[in-house]
Amino acid sequence: MSTVTTPQHTGRRETAEADGLAVASFLLGLPGLLLFNIVLGPIAITLATLALARGTSRRGRAVLGLVLGIASLVILAVTTATSHGVLMDFSS
Repeated sequence: MSTVTTPQHTGRRETAEADGLAVASFLLGLPGLLLFNIVLGPIAITLATLALARGTSRRGRAVLGLVLGIASLVILAVTTATSHGVLMDFSS
């Protein structure tokens, strides 16, 4: 016996997955502003882009995750440039 997947059921599952990606991008982008910018920023950007491409119903969270991911990378670039590449100094 094989089960037949209806287009309506598949569409709901894809929307639920896209909604999950949108929420995950927001939840990873938020701590990415302060911790692990180099890792969490690109992950938040990728998840938000995938959520928007798949047509999430939580568009605001996906856009916010995208903005937070970009902001975390900007913060990383600014702090690296202003500290001449040294973010932690243990010699003092």
